[in-house]
Amino acid sequence: MSKILQPNRRQVLAGAAAAGAAASAFPGSANAQSKGKIVVGTWGGDYARLLNKNIEQPILIKEGWEVVQDQAGDSQRRSKMFAEQRLPRGTSDVQGLSSVNMFQMHDAGTVLPIDYGKLKNAANLIPTMKYPYGVGHIYSGKVGVYHPKMFPAAPKSYKDVFDPKNGNKLAIIDIQYQYTVACATLAAGGKLNDFEPGKKLLLECKKTGMRMYPTNEAFAQALKAEEFGVGVMWKARVVQWQNAGIPIEGFTPTEGALAYISGFVIPKNAPNKDGAYAYLDAMLAASAQEAFAVDMGYNPTVTNAVVAPDLNKRIGFSPEELKAIVDLDYDYLNKVDVALKDWWDKELKG
Repeated sequence: MSKILQPNRRQVLAGAAAAGAAASAFPGSANAQSKGKIVVGTWGGDYARLLNKNIEQPILIKEGWEVVQDQAGDSQRRSKMFAEQRLPRGTSDVQGLSSVNMFQMHDAGTVLPIDYGKLKNAANLIPTMKYPYGVGHIYSGKVGVYHPKMFPAAPKSYKDVFDPKNGNKLAIIDIQYQYTVACATLAAGGKLNDFEPGKKLLLECKKTGMRMYPTNEAFAQALKAEEFGVGVMWKARVVQWQNAGIPIEGFTPTEGALAYISGFVIPKNAPNKDGAYAYLDAMLAASAQEAFAVDMGYNPTVTNAVVAPDLNKRIGFSPEELKAIVDLDYDYLNKVDVALKDWWDKELKG
Protein backbone atom coordinates (compact mmCIF):
# COMPACT_ATOMS: atom_id res chain seq x y z
CA MET A 1 0.00 0.00 0.00
CA SER A 2 1.85 3.07 -1.20
CA LYS A 3 1.45 6.56 0.16
CA ILE A 4 1.08 9.36 -2.34
CA LEU A 5 0.38 13.01 -2.97
CA GLN A 6 2.84 15.12 -1.07
CA PRO A 7 3.28 18.33 -3.10
CA ASN A 8 4.98 21.42 -1.79
CA ARG A 9 1.73 23.32 -2.05
CA ARG A 10 -1.73 21.92 -1.41
CA GLN A 11 -4.38 22.89 -3.86
CA VAL A 12 -7.84 21.80 -4.64
CA LEU A 13 -10.31 22.73 -6.96
CA ALA A 14 -9.72 16.88 -7.50
CA GLY A 15 -16.12 -5.79 -23.24
CA ALA A 16 -17.39 -4.77 -26.73
CA ALA A 17 -15.65 -2.20 -28.90
CA ALA A 18 -16.95 1.32 -28.75
CA ALA A 19 -19.25 0.93 -31.72
CA GLY A 20 -21.43 3.92 -32.12
CA ALA A 21 -19.55 6.03 -29.55
CA ALA A 22 -20.53 9.66 -29.86
CA ALA A 23 -17.85 11.93 -31.28
CA SER A 24 -18.17 15.68 -30.87
CA ALA A 25 -15.93 18.14 -32.66
CA PHE A 26 -15.31 21.66 -31.51
CA PRO A 27 -14.44 23.96 -34.40
CA GLY A 28 -11.58 26.32 -33.85
CA SER A 29 -10.24 29.37 -35.57
CA ALA A 30 -9.88 29.74 -39.30
CA ASN A 31 -6.34 28.40 -39.21
CA ALA A 32 -7.18 25.35 -37.02
CA GLN A 33 -5.86 22.99 -39.65
CA SER A 34 -2.43 24.58 -39.49
CA LYS A 35 -1.50 22.43 -36.51
CA GLY A 36 -3.69 19.42 -37.17
CA LYS A 37 -6.38 17.44 -35.40
CA ILE A 38 -6.27 15.91 -31.90
CA VAL A 39 -8.75 13.10 -31.17
CA VAL A 40 -9.49 12.79 -27.44
CA GLY A 41 -11.10 9.69 -25.95
CA THR A 42 -13.14 10.75 -22.93
CA TRP A 43 -16.19 10.13 -20.85
CA GLY A 44 -19.18 12.29 -21.77
CA GLY A 45 -21.17 14.58 -19.50
CA ASP A 46 -19.63 17.28 -17.34
CA TYR A 47 -16.08 16.01 -17.76
CA ALA A 48 -16.21 16.27 -21.56
CA ARG A 49 -17.85 19.67 -21.33
CA LEU A 50 -15.20 20.96 -18.94
CA LEU A 51 -12.34 19.60 -21.05
CA ASN A 52 -13.68 21.75 -23.85
CA LYS A 53 -14.38 24.77 -21.64
CA ASN A 54 -11.12 24.79 -19.68
CA ILE A 55 -8.51 23.17 -21.95
CA GLU A 56 -9.57 22.88 -25.57
CA GLN A 57 -11.24 26.21 -26.30
CA PRO A 58 -9.02 28.61 -24.32
CA ILE A 59 -5.67 26.94 -25.07
CA LEU A 60 -5.52 24.41 -27.91
CA ILE A 61 -8.12 25.71 -30.33
CA LYS A 62 -6.90 29.24 -29.70
CA GLU A 63 -3.41 28.08 -30.70
CA GLY A 64 -4.66 26.57 -33.96
CA TRP A 65 -5.40 22.95 -33.11
CA GLU A 66 -8.61 21.19 -34.10
CA VAL A 67 -9.92 19.04 -31.23
CA VAL A 68 -12.41 16.20 -31.62
CA GLN A 69 -13.84 14.34 -28.65
CA ASP A 70 -14.64 10.62 -28.97
CA GLN A 71 -17.04 10.16 -26.05
CA ALA A 72 -17.78 6.74 -24.55
CA GLY A 73 -17.47 4.83 -21.31
CA ASP A 74 -13.97 3.79 -20.31
CA SER A 75 -14.66 0.07 -20.84
CA GLN A 76 -15.81 0.68 -24.42
CA ARG A 77 -12.82 2.88 -25.15
CA ARG A 78 -10.39 0.37 -23.67
CA SER A 79 -11.96 -2.37 -25.76
CA LYS A 80 -11.52 -0.18 -28.82
CA MET A 81 -7.85 0.33 -27.98
CA PHE A 82 -7.38 -3.44 -27.67
CA ALA A 83 -9.15 -4.00 -30.99
CA GLU A 84 -6.98 -1.38 -32.75
CA GLN A 85 -3.72 -2.49 -31.15
CA ARG A 86 -2.30 -4.18 -34.26
CA LEU A 87 -3.27 -1.41 -36.65
CA PRO A 88 -0.51 0.93 -37.85
CA ARG A 89 -2.76 3.89 -37.06
CA GLY A 90 -5.39 4.01 -34.35
CA THR A 91 -8.32 6.39 -34.12
CA SER A 92 -7.38 8.40 -31.02
CA ASP A 93 -4.41 10.48 -29.90
CA VAL A 94 -5.03 10.58 -26.14
CA GLN A 95 -7.34 8.60 -23.87
CA GLY A 96 -8.73 9.71 -20.51
CA LEU A 97 -8.72 6.88 -17.94
CA SER A 98 -8.56 6.27 -14.21
CA SER A 99 -5.15 5.42 -12.78
CA VAL A 100 -6.28 1.79 -12.46
CA ASN A 101 -7.17 1.59 -16.14
CA MET A 102 -4.09 3.52 -17.23
CA PHE A 103 -2.03 0.78 -15.61
CA GLN A 104 -4.16 -1.92 -17.24
CA MET A 105 -3.57 -0.49 -20.72
CA HIS A 106 0.14 -0.13 -19.98
CA ASP A 107 0.32 -3.74 -18.79
CA ALA A 108 -1.40 -4.82 -22.01
CA GLY A 109 1.22 -2.99 -24.08
CA THR A 110 -1.17 -0.58 -25.77
CA VAL A 111 0.30 2.78 -24.71
CA LEU A 112 3.49 4.75 -25.18
CA PRO A 113 5.92 5.65 -22.38
CA ILE A 114 5.62 9.35 -21.61
CA ASP A 115 8.52 11.61 -22.59
CA TYR A 116 8.21 14.29 -19.91
CA GLY A 117 10.86 16.34 -21.67
CA LYS A 118 8.17 17.23 -24.22
CA LEU A 119 5.92 18.78 -21.56
CA LYS A 120 6.98 22.23 -20.40
CA ASN A 121 4.38 22.14 -17.63
CA ALA A 122 5.73 18.84 -16.28
CA ALA A 123 8.16 20.85 -14.14
CA ASN A 124 5.19 21.71 -11.90
CA LEU A 125 3.65 18.24 -11.86
CA ILE A 126 3.40 16.49 -8.48
CA PRO A 127 6.00 13.70 -8.72
CA THR A 128 3.52 10.93 -7.91
CA MET A 129 1.38 12.04 -10.87
CA LYS A 130 4.26 11.30 -13.28
CA TYR A 131 3.39 7.75 -14.25
CA PRO A 132 5.82 6.21 -16.76
CA TYR A 133 2.86 5.45 -19.02
CA GLY A 134 0.40 8.27 -18.28
CA VAL A 135 -0.06 11.73 -16.79
CA GLY A 136 -2.32 12.50 -13.83
CA HIS A 137 -4.89 15.19 -14.60
CA ILE A 138 -7.00 15.50 -11.43
CA TYR A 139 -7.32 13.64 -8.14
CA SER A 140 -9.55 13.24 -5.15
CA GLY A 141 -9.86 10.90 -2.19
CA LYS A 142 -12.52 8.42 -1.11
CA VAL A 143 -14.01 9.86 2.06
CA GLY A 144 -16.86 8.90 4.32
CA VAL A 145 -20.21 10.57 3.72
CA TYR A 146 -23.14 10.57 6.12
CA HIS A 147 -26.48 12.18 6.89
CA PRO A 148 -26.25 13.96 10.27
CA LYS A 149 -29.95 13.39 10.89
CA MET A 150 -29.37 9.62 10.82
CA PHE A 151 -25.88 9.66 12.37
CA PRO A 152 -25.78 12.41 15.03
CA ALA A 153 -22.55 10.86 16.33
CA ALA A 154 -20.29 11.46 13.36
CA PRO A 155 -18.37 8.43 12.02
CA LYS A 156 -14.62 8.87 11.75
CA SER A 157 -13.22 5.87 9.90
CA TYR A 158 -13.85 3.31 7.17
CA LYS A 159 -14.33 0.89 10.07
CA ASP A 160 -17.20 3.05 11.33
CA VAL A 161 -18.77 3.09 7.86
CA PHE A 162 -18.48 -0.64 7.18
CA ASP A 163 -19.78 -1.69 10.57
CA PRO A 164 -22.35 -4.50 10.14
CA LYS A 165 -24.30 -2.91 12.99
CA ASN A 166 -25.25 -0.10 10.60
CA GLY A 167 -27.61 -2.52 8.85
CA ASN A 168 -29.66 -0.88 6.08
CA LYS A 169 -28.32 2.54 7.05
CA LEU A 170 -25.18 1.62 5.05
CA ALA A 171 -25.15 1.74 1.25
CA ILE A 172 -22.60 1.05 -1.51
CA ILE A 173 -22.45 1.68 -5.26
CA ASP A 174 -22.42 -1.08 -7.86
CA ILE A 175 -20.17 0.64 -10.41
CA GLN A 176 -17.54 1.36 -7.75
CA TYR A 177 -16.88 -2.27 -6.86
CA GLN A 178 -13.06 -1.99 -6.95
CA TYR A 179 -12.84 1.00 -4.63
CA THR A 180 -15.61 -0.26 -2.34
CA VAL A 181 -13.82 -3.57 -1.73
CA ALA A 182 -10.56 -1.65 -1.18
CA CYS A 183 -12.18 0.63 1.42
CA ALA A 184 -13.76 -2.36 3.17
CA THR A 185 -10.35 -4.04 3.21
CA LEU A 186 -8.85 -1.03 4.96
CA ALA A 187 -11.82 -1.03 7.36
CA ALA A 188 -11.04 -4.66 8.21
CA GLY A 189 -7.41 -3.81 8.91
CA GLY A 190 -6.15 -5.45 5.72
CA LYS A 191 -3.68 -4.41 3.04
CA LEU A 192 -4.46 -3.49 -0.56
CA ASN A 193 -2.60 -6.50 -1.96
CA ASP A 194 -5.18 -8.88 -0.46
CA PHE A 195 -8.90 -8.07 -0.70
CA GLU A 196 -10.14 -11.13 1.19
CA PRO A 197 -10.69 -9.30 4.53
CA GLY A 198 -12.76 -6.66 2.72
CA LYS A 199 -14.85 -9.24 0.87
CA LYS A 200 -15.59 -11.03 4.14
CA LEU A 201 -16.63 -7.77 5.82
CA LEU A 202 -18.92 -6.79 2.94
CA LEU A 203 -20.68 -10.16 3.12
CA GLU A 204 -21.26 -9.55 6.84
CA CYS A 205 -22.72 -6.13 6.02
CA LYS A 206 -24.94 -7.69 3.36
CA LYS A 207 -26.41 -10.08 5.94
CA THR A 208 -27.44 -7.17 8.14
CA GLY A 209 -29.20 -5.26 5.35
CA MET A 210 -26.59 -3.18 3.49
CA ARG A 211 -28.13 -1.48 0.44
CA MET A 212 -26.63 -1.25 -3.06
CA TYR A 213 -27.38 1.44 -5.66
CA PRO A 214 -26.43 1.17 -9.34
CA THR A 215 -24.79 4.58 -9.87
CA ASN A 216 -23.36 7.58 -8.05
CA GLU A 217 -26.45 9.59 -8.98
CA ALA A 218 -28.86 6.99 -7.59
CA PHE A 219 -26.78 6.84 -4.40
CA ALA A 220 -27.00 10.63 -4.02
CA GLN A 221 -30.77 10.75 -4.49
CA ALA A 222 -31.31 7.94 -1.98
CA LEU A 223 -29.04 9.65 0.54
CA LYS A 224 -30.98 12.88 0.08
CA ALA A 225 -34.25 10.98 0.63
CA GLU A 226 -32.81 9.42 3.82
CA GLU A 227 -33.16 5.86 2.50
CA PHE A 228 -29.79 5.26 4.16
CA GLY A 229 -27.33 7.35 6.14
CA VAL A 230 -23.69 6.42 5.55
CA GLY A 231 -21.30 5.30 2.80
CA VAL A 232 -18.15 6.30 0.95
CA MET A 233 -17.71 8.70 -1.98
CA TRP A 234 -15.10 10.88 -3.67
CA LYS A 235 -14.65 14.10 -1.73
CA ALA A 236 -15.21 16.11 -4.90
CA ARG A 237 -18.62 14.49 -5.35
CA VAL A 238 -19.56 15.11 -1.73
CA VAL A 239 -18.90 18.81 -2.24
CA GLN A 240 -20.89 18.82 -5.48
CA TRP A 241 -23.83 17.29 -3.64
CA GLN A 242 -23.55 19.78 -0.81
CA ASN A 243 -23.57 22.55 -3.39
CA ALA A 244 -26.77 21.03 -4.78
CA GLY A 245 -28.40 21.36 -1.37
CA ILE A 246 -28.15 17.81 -0.03
CA PRO A 247 -27.66 18.15 3.77
CA ILE A 248 -24.74 15.74 4.17
CA GLU A 249 -21.30 15.80 5.73
CA GLY A 250 -18.02 14.22 4.67
CA PHE A 251 -14.94 13.15 6.61
CA THR A 252 -11.46 11.87 5.86
CA PRO A 253 -11.16 8.35 7.34
CA THR A 254 -8.57 7.78 10.02
CA GLU A 255 -7.14 4.89 7.98
CA GLY A 256 -6.20 7.40 5.24
CA ALA A 257 -8.39 8.24 2.25
CA LEU A 258 -8.15 5.99 -0.78
CA ALA A 259 -6.93 7.99 -3.78
CA TYR A 260 -8.76 8.43 -7.07
CA ILE A 261 -6.66 9.73 -9.97
CA SER A 262 -7.82 10.46 -13.49
CA GLY A 263 -5.30 11.02 -16.26
CA PHE A 264 -4.40 10.54 -19.91
CA VAL A 265 -2.38 8.03 -21.91
CA ILE A 266 -1.14 8.05 -25.51
CA PRO A 267 -1.94 4.96 -27.60
CA LYS A 268 1.11 3.49 -29.32
CA ASN A 269 -0.50 3.97 -32.71
CA ALA A 270 -1.82 7.48 -32.09
CA PRO A 271 -2.02 9.25 -35.48
CA ASN A 272 -0.90 12.62 -34.08
CA LYS A 273 1.64 12.18 -31.30
CA ASP A 274 2.67 15.84 -31.40
CA GLY A 275 -0.96 16.75 -30.87
CA ALA A 276 -1.18 14.28 -28.01
CA TYR A 277 1.71 15.97 -26.20
CA ALA A 278 0.17 19.37 -26.88
CA TYR A 279 -3.02 18.16 -25.19
CA LEU A 280 -1.18 16.76 -22.16
CA ASP A 281 0.74 20.00 -21.74
CA ALA A 282 -2.40 22.12 -22.03
CA MET A 283 -4.22 20.09 -19.39
CA LEU A 284 -1.35 20.80 -16.96
CA ALA A 285 -1.50 24.57 -17.48
CA ALA A 286 -2.23 26.33 -14.19
CA SER A 287 -5.25 28.13 -15.65
CA ALA A 288 -6.85 24.85 -16.77
CA GLN A 289 -6.12 23.12 -13.46
CA GLU A 290 -7.52 26.02 -11.45
CA ALA A 291 -10.70 26.05 -13.54
CA PHE A 292 -11.21 22.31 -13.03
CA ALA A 293 -10.84 22.81 -9.28
CA VAL A 294 -13.60 25.41 -9.28
CA ASP A 295 -15.89 23.67 -11.77
CA MET A 296 -15.55 20.04 -10.70
CA GLY A 297 -14.12 19.97 -7.20
CA TYR A 298 -11.00 17.91 -7.94
CA ASN A 299 -7.46 18.64 -6.79
CA PRO A 300 -4.93 20.05 -9.27
CA THR A 301 -1.97 17.84 -10.04
CA VAL A 302 0.41 20.78 -10.52
CA THR A 303 1.96 22.81 -7.73
CA ASN A 304 1.57 26.21 -9.40
CA ALA A 305 -2.24 26.13 -9.53
CA VAL A 306 -3.74 28.59 -7.04
CA VAL A 307 -7.04 27.72 -5.35
CA ALA A 308 -8.91 30.14 -3.10
CA PRO A 309 -8.40 29.36 0.61
CA ASP A 310 -12.13 29.04 1.31
CA LEU A 311 -12.56 26.54 -1.51
CA ASN A 312 -9.44 24.66 -0.48
CA LYS A 313 -10.80 24.38 3.07
CA ARG A 314 -13.98 22.77 1.83
CA ILE A 315 -12.61 20.29 -0.67
CA GLY A 316 -8.92 19.97 0.03
CA PHE A 317 -6.85 17.82 2.33
CA SER A 318 -4.64 18.98 5.18
CA PRO A 319 -0.91 18.21 4.97
CA GLU A 320 -1.44 15.37 7.46
CA GLU A 321 -4.34 13.94 5.43
CA LEU A 322 -2.31 14.16 2.23
CA LYS A 323 0.52 12.22 3.80
CA ALA A 324 -1.94 9.50 4.81
CA ILE A 325 -3.68 9.15 1.43
CA VAL A 326 -3.18 5.65 0.01
CA ASP A 327 -3.17 4.33 -3.53
CA LEU A 328 -4.33 1.01 -4.89
CA ASP A 329 -1.89 -1.78 -5.66
CA TYR A 330 -2.39 -1.62 -9.43
CA ASP A 331 -0.56 -4.81 -10.25
CA TYR A 332 -2.56 -6.82 -7.72
CA LEU A 333 -5.87 -5.31 -8.80
CA ASN A 334 -5.13 -5.93 -12.46
CA LYS A 335 -4.48 -9.61 -11.71
CA VAL A 336 -7.61 -10.17 -9.61
CA ASP A 337 -10.06 -7.78 -11.28
CA VAL A 338 -11.96 -10.34 -13.37
CA ALA A 339 -12.38 -12.68 -10.40
CA LEU A 340 -13.29 -9.74 -8.15
CA LYS A 341 -16.06 -8.60 -10.49
CA ASP A 342 -17.35 -12.17 -10.71
CA TRP A 343 -17.44 -12.40 -6.89
CA TRP A 344 -19.17 -9.03 -6.65
CA ASP A 345 -21.89 -9.95 -9.16
CA LYS A 346 -22.53 -13.52 -8.01
CA GLU A 347 -21.96 -13.43 -4.26
CA LEU A 348 -22.41 -9.85 -3.09
CA LYS A 349 -25.14 -8.74 -5.49
CA GLY A 350 -26.69 -12.16 -5.95
